[in-house]
Amino acid sequence: MKIVFYGLTITSSWGNGHATTYRSLLKALAARGHQLLFVEKDVEWYRNNRDLPQPEFCAVSLYDDWRESARSLLSISRGADAIVIGSYFPDAIPLTTALVDNGFDPILYYDIDTPITFTQLCSAGRTDYLDAALIPFYSAYLSFTGGPILREIETRFGSPRALPFYCSVDADVYRPFPPRAAFQCDLSYLGTYAPDRQAKLEGFLNDTARTLPEAHFIVAGPQYPDTLQWPTNVQRIIHLSPQEHPQFYSSSRFTLNLTRSDMVKAGYSPSVRLFEASACGAAIVSDAWPGLEDFLAPGQEVLLPADAYDVAQILTAMPEQERARYGRQARERILAHHTSAHRALQFEQIVATCLSAKPHETASSSSRD
Repeated sequence: MKIVFYGLTITSSWGNGHATTYRSLLKALAARGHQLLFVEKDVEWYRNNRDLPQPEFCAVSLYDDWRESARSLLSISRGADAIVIGSYFPDAIPLTTALVDNGFDPILYYDIDTPITFTQLCSAGRTDYLDAALIPFYSAYLSFTGGPILREIETRFGSPRALPFYCSVDADVYRPFPPRAAFQCDLSYLGTYAPDRQAKLEGFLNDTARTLPEAHFIVAGPQYPDTLQWPTNVQRIIHLSPQEHPQFYSSSRFTLNLTRSDMVKAGYSPSVRLFEASACGAAIVSDAWPGLEDFLAPGQEVLLPADAYDVAQILTAMPEQERARYGRQARERILAHHTSAHRALQFEQIVATCLSAKPHETASSSSRD
């Protein structure tokens, strides 16, 4: 198939989880023989921090301004067997309107931020990147989040089919590596700063670091305010390129997974980091949220401490054999169900369903007002 993706970014992994998610999926689709084009807006932040400017597995098209590029952006989608528009794509609303009015089909929506999107749709009827009135025109709504929220998207907003389409991991890249001295620590955390995650990071990691002054901790990720006070035994790494993530996860005794508040509320929202750390055989310490057991079994494949005291007990009292068993079992679980190869097959099946369904009738823009 010829498939065109319009997404936030695939060329830069700085400050977002979208790039590695798209890279994993598109690489697997390319391996199955599909012709892929990824379109992203050429914004300054990503332009200055591109770590994969020319992927080997897909073509990339950059544009500056929607009004100047609308005609060409529509033109490159002609002949596509499927068009995918991703959350946070800056011009998703005018693009979708133009695609529908010009008879393109099927158009799929890929929401890597479903709980955030859903909250804004319920309160305002739209986000910067999605208008609720357009949802019925997407042949499928592919959601980062599973569970009850999918039925809400269908019943409240009229999606023909809202489907779980979780993140995935490239098993060729994310695998156990020998420990790297620069990344060796007792507990690590990899993630961009988010205000609604910071209290958990303080509780699970920083408070534990203060309790265990002889232990070593690492927090890797950008955008943390300069005003934050870190314990002396917490090392900061501003940015790690995706190429270094597998060694990072393989080098710490335990790694921490934290979930944003909207994701916890919605449940069934595994981050790509959870899959990637598991594929590397990391022993994962995580916050708890509804649906987590669908991905990793608490007490067998993931550890769920209540507070810093529990984390300190895990770090100091768990035998090495048991720690390794957690990592090994998490890796086996994720590789059995959540690799990019699994997700590519799922994507093909979804597109086949959309193609076999009756195409959407072209609607005038006035019908969506």
